[in-house]
Amino acid sequence: MRNNPSMLSRRAFLKTLAGIAPILGGAGLCLSSPLWERLLAGGDAGLLFALDPKSDLVRLAPRARFWTSVPQAGADCRACHASLEILKGKPIRHEAGMVKCLLCAQGCVLRPGERGRCRARMNVGGELKSLVYGHPIAIHIDPIEKKPFYHFLPGAAAYSLATSGCPLRCKFCQNWEISQASPEDYESPPLSADRIVRAARERRAPVIAFTYNEPTVFAEYLIDIAREAKRQGLRPVLISCGIMNEAPLAEFCEVLDAIKIDLKGYDEAFYRDVCGAELRPVLRSIKQIAKSRAHLEIVNLVVPTLNDSEKMLRGLIDWVRGEVGPDVPVHFNRFHPDYQLRNLPPTPVATLERARETAMGRGLHYAYVGNVPDHSGNHTYCPSCGKAVIRRAGFFTVEMHVKNGRCGFCGGRIAGVWS
Repeated sequence: MRNNPSMLSRRAFLKTLAGIAPILGGAGLCLSSPLWERLLAGGDAGLLFALDPKSDLVRLAPRARFWTSVPQAGADCRACHASLEILKGKPIRHEAGMVKCLLCAQGCVLRPGERGRCRARMNVGGELKSLVYGHPIAIHIDPIEKKPFYHFLPGAAAYSLATSGCPLRCKFCQNWEISQASPEDYESPPLSADRIVRAARERRAPVIAFTYNEPTVFAEYLIDIAREAKRQGLRPVLISCGIMNEAPLAEFCEVLDAIKIDLKGYDEAFYRDVCGAELRPVLRSIKQIAKSRAHLEIVNLVVPTLNDSEKMLRGLIDWVRGEVGPDVPVHFNRFHPDYQLRNLPPTPVATLERARETAMGRGLHYAYVGNVPDHSGNHTYCPSCGKAVIRRAGFFTVEMHVKNGRCGFCGGRIAGVWS
């Protein structure tokens, strides 16, 4: 993370943090010094950022899932290596105690004491540990439309939570204080999966949303909460960048009711240069979700000069139409200057309108203008008769003309989950 300290004063930084919802139980969101000192130093909280292996954070961290090592893999080199072809004629030597994380497409290979790009998972004595299990640092009640889900239980309250950490380095991240932080940067009381679900029920929120950072980094916690939530009649949902591998995603799709994926741009160079990741794993995840039982929506944050070309927008639209179908809602969201892209202006509304018009014109049934309050592009229109079946003001549903998945005017089918 290469941040210019002059871009954000300490006072402004703390003021921003103060706006993030407090932790359950009134403990608050507490910033400890390492994150601020690292930001001032312009350093990266990556693989080698020191963490005392004898600290409680490490000592009490549970064993992670979705990883392997030479002892675990045995003679099956495919557990770590993508193709046996790359092994032909090459002697392979493995350092003692190394592990490979199989959770996301970054595929971090870690020596003892090292952490992955997400900073949330650490090799402790030859075992991968989750440093964020049971440690949410932000909890809030949001309208489901804020996620945004427009075709999943409109008007529902979503009990939303996040830990620290993210495997990406998006230069436009609007939650960078959380996503680019390490677990030791915040003081947070441990909260069990059961306690999270009980808190959601106490707040009368029918949805639990994993959001704000990249929830894949707390996969074990997410799965445990989601299973308990479903057992108690709540609906767990995920807001994700889509970089997880197939096996974890398959389990996510089993326990989640809805998944929103940020398809950040339809260009490999954009993903590498602006997000620190690859596009192909995200496309693979979207296709996998579309084939599952989970409801799917897609968001494209349109960033001026970086991913707003007609070629890139049309490529994204045509890929969605051809690969996952016309009924998947696509939100073209407005960019606001933040984090490392404060030099760029907000996305012109005309650009978002053009993207939406192109999407509808090329066969998508549900395309939206996002982050522009009260814009007509926030409403849902029936593909059959063209009338507005859901009207929204900001993040709130103000008119609803969908009953049992049908248009209240013509009876045409409206794709989504409505009850």
